[in-house]
Amino acid sequence: MEAGKNHPAYREACGIIELDKADFKRLGAWPNTNVRVNSAHGTVVVKAVPATQGPHPGIAFIPMGPWANRVINPYTYSTGTPTFKGTPIEVEPAQGEVVLDGIQVVYEVVRGGKK
Repeated sequence: MEAGKNHPAYREACGIIELDKADFKRLGAWPNTNVRVNSAHGTVVVKAVPATQGPHPGIAFIPMGPWANRVINPYTYSTGTPTFKGTPIEVEPAQGEVVLDGIQVVYEVVRGGKK
């Protein structure tokens, strides 16, 4: 993050989703391939990586940042911070799609692109 939110290192650290190995098998996806994450609040393409904790099949983790913000409920319950846990999502392979850098993810929303 010290290099900036549009630096490739930030995207590599936060533009990811951790999945259980059983979920990779179910999706027909391989570690380090791109996937599309969909929720009632939006969609985003991230890199799927093996979970660092678990096993927890059916539970995924996206680090806090612009990629997670695209799929979580923005309502903050007057706390200033949205609830990052418990958001139902669907994950699907995203062959040929790229993981945008942090600034591009924000611009896409600001410019009225995909939710």
